Amino acid sequence: MAVTVAVYSLFIINKSGGLIFYKDYGSAGRMDTNDSLRLASLWHSMHAISQQLSPTVGCSGIELLQADTFDLHCFQSLTGTKFFVVCEPGRANMEALLKAIYELYTDFVLKNPFYEMEMPIRCELFDLNLSQAVQRDRPPVFPGR
Repeated sequence: MAVTVAVYSLFIINKSGGLIFYKDYGSAGRMDTNDSLRLASLWHSMHAISQQLSPTVGCSGIELLQADTFDLHCFQSLTGTKFFVVCEPGRANMEALLKAIYELYTDFVLKNPFYEMEMPIRCELFDLNLSQAVQRDRPPVFPGR
């Protein structure tokens, strides 16, 4: 029985545009390290440019990018850290998932006395709780379908 994956991947980018966390949740085309770094850098740049070019006053940047085969949802914290998930098209409640991921980040990464700000995230409790949050977001699998 195949499990449907709602979230393909998760990226966390620091305020300088550096990729500090990347997790692949079974996307069809696995990316190597260089590809994930390039994608994070590209997204950071597009997000910053969209803030400046937007005709809307106070625009905080792109929050949703929709394509035929995926959606990209972004949440930016007040400190400038960006969280974005690549998921299947039309997936609902991604904003709530991103905010839950941000809460996990504040609880398990920022409160970790061994974590250095703006550096890659290597925290076992964060990984464990993140996996559980993403699993809860997966749609139910019905036998025989």
